[in-house]
Amino acid sequence: MTNSLAEVEGNDVIFITGSNTKEAHPVIGNLMIKAYKNGAKIIIADPRKISMSKFAYLVMQQKPGTDIALFNSIAHVIFKEGLHNQEFIDKVTTDFDKWKSFIEEFTPEVGEKLTGVPKEDIIKAAITYGSSRKAAIYYTMGITQHSHGTANVNTIANLALLTGNIGREFTGINPLRGQNNVQGACDTGCLPVVYPGYQAVALPEIQKKFEDAWGVPLSPKPGITAPEMTHKAIDGKIKAIYVMGENPVLGDPNMWHTLKALKSLDLLIVQDIFLTETGREAHVVFPAACFAEKDGTFHNTERRVQRVRKAIEPPGEAKDDIWIISELSKRMGYPMSYANSEEIFKELGSVWPAVKGIDYYRIEEEGIQWPCPTPEHMGTQYLYKNDVFPKGKPHFSIVPFEPAKESVDEEYPFILTNGRNLFHYHFASMTKRVKAIEVVAGQPYIEINPDDASKLNIKSDDLVKVSSRRGNVEIKARITDAVKKGEVFIPMHYADAAVNILTNDSALDSVTKTPEFKVSSVKIEVISI
Repeated sequence: MTNSLAEVEGNDVIFITGSNTKEAHPVIGNLMIKAYKNGAKIIIADPRKISMSKFAYLVMQQKPGTDIALFNSIAHVIFKEGLHNQEFIDKVTTDFDKWKSFIEEFTPEVGEKLTGVPKEDIIKAAITYGSSRKAAIYYTMGITQHSHGTANVNTIANLALLTGNIGREFTGINPLRGQNNVQGACDTGCLPVVYPGYQAVALPEIQKKFEDAWGVPLSPKPGITAPEMTHKAIDGKIKAIYVMGENPVLGDPNMWHTLKALKSLDLLIVQDIFLTETGREAHVVFPAACFAEKDGTFHNTERRVQRVRKAIEPPGEAKDDIWIISELSKRMGYPMSYANSEEIFKELGSVWPAVKGIDYYRIEEEGIQWPCPTPEHMGTQYLYKNDVFPKGKPHFSIVPFEPAKESVDEEYPFILTNGRNLFHYHFASMTKRVKAIEVVAGQPYIEINPDDASKLNIKSDDLVKVSSRRGNVEIKARITDAVKKGEVFIPMHYADAAVNILTNDSALDSVTKTPEFKVSSVKIEVISI
């Protein structure tokens, strides 16, 4: 997040897109409801009606995969209505004139044709967001998990630059992280193209910096993403994979393709707190300690570094991640001699100036938001204050409309999307073990629009077969107008009707290689009992 959670209540306009905030991020959702009660206008752009919709000033249900067209059309109206912040644009940004010419074609009429959102709503969204200087955009994987996810994010950035709703309190571009400490994982280098602190592997000066810090030669070649690893395993180009705290059998698209990849390996190591579906395929399983059984830090979605303290001992043979990784490294010829997690955090500060000013003593009681470059610094509530952008002036991105890679046809007439519900977390390796949750949310389901259900003669709780070009699942129907005609929704959590049996592994974002989880074409058949 560029801004902070405490600022949510001070937003005048909250633009939520690709995020079922009240269910997937209920604490943040409650802050948004407080803002609503303070008079904030909430705009929602999502193919599906979500829990937050009842608090919304405006709800736009765009066709899945048409976000670029929607945001470009909103930007078109903001500019044509003179609601853009020309002073900010001239001072801070580049490439505005090129973008201005490009955006001419994305009229509200074009937006309506491409997205299915009425042009009146596009205009209303544009005027509402464009008229505010305390407007913030909040998004999650409904925006990024597309073959054009990077382009989606670029169009969101254009809106913030166009209005100047960035670099000030109560504004910002705020991606809400999908898992606990995923921000910390990214911050500390768990991405294939960067070292800790988002420092590029391919830059010679960065390579030398980390070679000097770690005392070993390092490759300047960027790594590959998880979807690419799966393909290379099948091709025999990757022989071993080490999975830590992930469950790709359920989490990656096209489950049968993932299982084939894992079975092709000479060695699969899985490190987790429970034996997951992926763990059952492993040659070696390292039982790991959970959050309450180890010391360390978490970095949350607002960049806040917080202490985590060991409360109980790990059960059985479970060990904390530091011990496991250090012992494995030692046996592979690179001794790691850290006394504790605090030493590792100090090393992080020595190679990444943004956390250099943070130590365990300073965050004993309350976390600090990076950047925090010195021990005297109080942390950074929001980024880009006083229009200072460390990597140079941000540019307006020219983002042509790209449709989803898979579309409906006669054989597969429905568009499937997926996401979370309130009760379960991720792929439910933890929450499925809670009896109280199982009572209210133990069964998988597919949401079908009443009109479609009527045409197919499907009633609530009927068992249906849902098929894509990659596989099929059997699942109970839930009839609801939360989804539009021609669209269906399956929550991602359930192994017994895994949505990623159906999703598309061949459509990847050209930059991030993120799969197009959110758009798959399917057919639905009633199962006779």
